[in-house]
Amino acid sequence: MRGDAGAATLLRPRSTEEAIRLLGRSAKAMPLAGGTDVMVSWNAGKLAGRTFVDLSALRSLRGQRATARALVVGALTTHTELMRHAAVRRSFPLLGIACGTVGGVQIQNRGTLGGNIANASPAGDTFPPLLVYDAVVIARGPRGRREIPIGDVFVGVKKTCLAKGELIEAVRLPLPRRPTRQTFRKVGTRAAQAISKTVVAGLLWLDRRGRVEELRFAIGSVAPTVKRLRTVEAFVAGQTLSRDVVHEAARLLARDISPIDDIRSTAEYRMAVSRNLLAGFLSGTLS
Repeated sequence: MRGDAGAATLLRPRSTEEAIRLLGRSAKAMPLAGGTDVMVSWNAGKLAGRTFVDLSALRSLRGQRATARALVVGALTTHTELMRHAAVRRSFPLLGIACGTVGGVQIQNRGTLGGNIANASPAGDTFPPLLVYDAVVIARGPRGRREIPIGDVFVGVKKTCLAKGELIEAVRLPLPRRPTRQTFRKVGTRAAQAISKTVVAGLLWLDRRGRVEELRFAIGSVAPTVKRLRTVEAFVAGQTLSRDVVHEAARLLARDISPIDDIRSTAEYRMAVSRNLLAGFLSGTLS
């Protein structure tokens, strides 16, 4: 490994308050949760001289709490724990499915939801489900707690709105109505252990006449941050999903996302796949 252990500092706070103080002391201090993304950067020699604040001993960031209206998930909850959690499987199945696509079993056992969000990769597999479930990030810092809608957390490639010294304490998932239709789909080079070229999550509610009451559709890996398709969602509201409506919704996708060419795929491919996934979901051929 190319990381210089001798140039690094590892701190192990005993409380959340202490962790916040340590993170606020230096611009080089960074939180360490599961470490699955940190170790990749470490191996690439990108984190020389950094101070790591190890959060693994903080019980206040662990556990899950169900209320009548929401499930509150501690930031250190692992992907494996989410996949196995009864409330996630029952009320937030797309999140559980997404967690099962994150790397391999070893990554799922170590990687945490809070760490995944803080890493802010454009290709984060859990982000589209979190967006369609209207998740709220609970952050805690020197000025106390604040709640941030998940879509407002990401401000760029691997960049968040978190201030110096702020930690992700938990994620709150409001209990949704049972959808008429739902989907999670990840498209990558391989069927497993691949970074997504396009990753989507969708929830759809239809009334008794088959008209759209509400659509929530989010796409990752096609922009610097995960995107909700606000233009498409507004267009289909109140409409019956005829062939023409679905075709127009797919066309309008270009107003919500602007894919790029990169090492994993082309903009043209990403747009074509995203349109196919959206059209398949709306027409009922993709679930």
